[in-house]
Amino acid sequence: MHELQSLDDLPKAEQYARLAEQARALLAGEHDRIANAANLSALLYHSLPAVNWVGFYLWDGRELVVGPFQGKPACVRIGLGQGVCGAAAERAETLVVADVHAFPGHIACDAASRSEIVVPLTLVDGEL
Repeated sequence: MHELQSLDDLPKAEQYARLAEQARALLAGEHDRIANAANLSALLYHSLPAVNWVGFYLWDGRELVVGPFQGKPACVRIGLGQGVCGAAAERAETLVVADVHAFPGHIACDAASRSEIVVPLTLVDGEL
């Protein structure tokens, strides 16, 4: 069983370092991507109080399909190039968007979301 450690009293850099340690320990030895995505979503969601949604969209060869997440219900399918998630996937680069309402083509799955950080995950060969 994995127990969350409170990070609130630490400087932000130390919080993230400890969170990375917790994530490595949580995922160690497990190779199933769904199990790891589910546990990582829960860890991040419950460790970062200012975050209202953490999750994964999985590439099915045609579009991004919602996978394991924590938060309010989400858009189920996102086309490549659509919204912040689709744009990050298409560009194969991390996008940090401070104001999603100013992002061209933003998809409003949750009106409470004001900003997004999207990190596309790729295989060694670059495949999404």
